[in-house]
Amino acid sequence: MSDDKELSPVEHIKIASNYLRGTIADGLADELTGSIAEDDTQLTKFYGFYQQDDRDLRSERKTSKLEPHYQFMLRLRLPAGVVTGEQWLKIDELAHQYANGTLRLTTRQTFQYHGVLKKHLRPLLQDAYQVGVDARGACGDVNRNVMATANPDLSALHQEVHDWSIKISEHLAWKSRAYEEIFLEQKPQGEDHEPIYGKTYLPRKFKIAIAIPPENDVDVFANDIGLIAIVENDKLVGFNIAIGGGMGSTHGDEATYPRLGSVIGFATPENTLEAVEELVKIQRDHGDRANRKHARFKYTIDDHGLGWIHEQLEERAGIKLKPAREYKFERNGDPLGWVEGDNGNWHLTLFIENGRIADFDDNGTAHYGQYHGPAGYKLMTGLRELAKIHTGEFRLTGNHNVIVANVKPEDKAKVEELVEHYGLDDGNKYSTLRHSAMACVAFPTCGLAMAESERYLPELVTKIEKIVTDAGIENQPIVIRMTGCPNGCARPFLGEIGFVGKAPGKYNLYLGAGFDGARLNKLYRENIGEEEILAELTPIIEQYAAERNKSEPFGDFVIRAGIIAETTEGRYFHENVGSPEAA
Repeated sequence: MSDDKELSPVEHIKIASNYLRGTIADGLADELTGSIAEDDTQLTKFYGFYQQDDRDLRSERKTSKLEPHYQFMLRLRLPAGVVTGEQWLKIDELAHQYANGTLRLTTRQTFQYHGVLKKHLRPLLQDAYQVGVDARGACGDVNRNVMATANPDLSALHQEVHDWSIKISEHLAWKSRAYEEIFLEQKPQGEDHEPIYGKTYLPRKFKIAIAIPPENDVDVFANDIGLIAIVENDKLVGFNIAIGGGMGSTHGDEATYPRLGSVIGFATPENTLEAVEELVKIQRDHGDRANRKHARFKYTIDDHGLGWIHEQLEERAGIKLKPAREYKFERNGDPLGWVEGDNGNWHLTLFIENGRIADFDDNGTAHYGQYHGPAGYKLMTGLRELAKIHTGEFRLTGNHNVIVANVKPEDKAKVEELVEHYGLDDGNKYSTLRHSAMACVAFPTCGLAMAESERYLPELVTKIEKIVTDAGIENQPIVIRMTGCPNGCARPFLGEIGFVGKAPGKYNLYLGAGFDGARLNKLYRENIGEEEILAELTPIIEQYAAERNKSEPFGDFVIRAGIIAETTEGRYFHENVGSPEAA
């Protein structure tokens, strides 16, 4: 652990915060500004929201001598992304009442609200609480939303894994009463105590996901802890534990890099929660609290070694993991359309482009032209009408799609009728390429964005669609990921084709990730615009169409063909970049 003198400014803010209270309550009461105090913006992340402003309006407001158009992005905590129809309707209602009238599905299986004004934060959280939903720990230096494989075709097994996501989420939730006091306006109840986190919580965010092979729809290796369900004779016998995944890096800083989790062993269900807690505590005690760019669990592991992790587990808690069991992942996307579950119910996976749920007008715009989609597409209304009649649950996927889960056979026709009426995409509306693409939010609200992402990727995909169609491989899935910066919210370093924003209209192009989510890609071209992107991709896609082996994924081909070097481990992400010719 870092000495007090070396602590980062955020660590000092946490220390002085009185268990995350800071001056948040005073800031909410201040009607003279739409913002909150700078130190408090670090603390409110623990409550699930970030302060932002509308970057489209920055120059105009500055010229008019107005403060930035401050607003907040608020993210809900939703273990495994499961909600009832009643909860969906309330979450939708709150988007119109307190946010910008749209919902954003995240790549961690939850909802985000955008455009929330300061005065609406408290009523939004109170109303969500009334239907059993909160935002505690959806952001901040704690364990974030726990993910789990979404498609419930094996009913009992998926229910068991969903139960695990709730168990872990509740166990690792921060315990201070500050959330209840400040936002739910409940009375104090004695002294606070954080049995797992302590007064300074974790050095950085912490992410956990659970996957059921052969589906890796949660990108389990991109998490600080990834639990891989081991199933024998249709029963969950335990989990392989992978540690040290994380997508974030910083342009130009090779000491930062994405990393995939390393499988360190197998735990039975009886020992899994204890092992997870102890791994979190190891990061609490040994993670870097001086340099936040070096503060994720992945760097703690690479600094000390996997052997040290095993020693820590045994010394601290007497935990000896068993050898990892065999497993196999086949893909990290979502199979769209209907699938029948083993309990006789049906599950329908719908495609939501980039996770943005909105109603688009006849010009294809939503929220004052801020978001774009198909003209006249009433996506938000269609999903709301489904929620009114659906007696099962909704499941959000790690690829920001929606599963209408546990549809009774007698209700299937009603669901199909609504899907048809509102033109919802059950896998038959858009191309395979578009179905395999996803982007982060980026402009206009994210303060970290260097380039467009959500608002631009659909346009770029249209142009890449022409390339793959001309090459005769329009039905071949190729995973495309785009982010506006290298923090990696849409997991771009797991894209067979990855784009990471460098400047307005400029991206780094990455190639070669594994279709199963088990291999990182590598930088191929740096700081290029659309014309160069299409010029670079065209001959590669044409070569892939002509020379690929049967069923060979695009990411595997570009490595076999010598177009890009393989990234075998996160620490080697920055080695052998570019094409062999460029080298």
